[in-house]
Amino acid sequence: MTRLTLLRHGETRQPGCYLGRSDPRLSARGFAQMRAATRGGRWARVLSSPRRRCAAFARAYAAAHGLPLAFDERLAELDFGAWDGEPVAALHAREPQALAAFWRDPLAHPPPRGETLPALQARVLAALAAVVADGADALLVTHGGPLRVACARRDGLPLAALAQIDVPHGACLAFDAHAAADGLRLAAIAP
Repeated sequence: MTRLTLLRHGETRQPGCYLGRSDPRLSARGFAQMRAATRGGRWARVLSSPRRRCAAFARAYAAAHGLPLAFDERLAELDFGAWDGEPVAALHAREPQALAAFWRDPLAHPPPRGETLPALQARVLAALAAVVADGADALLVTHGGPLRVACARRDGLPLAALAQIDVPHGACLAFDAHAAADGLRLAAIAP
């Protein structure tokens, strides 16, 4: 069993937007959210999405605790394509039908020129399986999408349910993880 702790980045300086490839900095509050969520944690290593809203904290945390740090693109957020970096309110005003279709059925209606949920799931689960194969407990600094994928796997939920999983900024969720014949198994544990 490997303990994986997934930490969602904190609040950014670009709130209310779809942020996939976009790379705003954390706000001071966002950094504080992440510090509070990891207080007292003990891990053997830190892995992070390369987006600076994750990477900045991961670098600081790893340096402060003398932990090895690696970056993995597979831990990045869903690529929102044409909607990336756009305020949700502006999209709602400009493309209300497309946005409503995405919210109603994200599997059938991904963002224009964006990544699909099955592609997000495949890369995130591959990243988690690689961490489990290495065997050392890890803090993974990531985004809402990858955390939702992990929660859906833990709870046996379909991909269509991802939008219904609440993962606030600074959320820190711990999982016992192991490889199984039918794929990666995740079980909840207290962080």
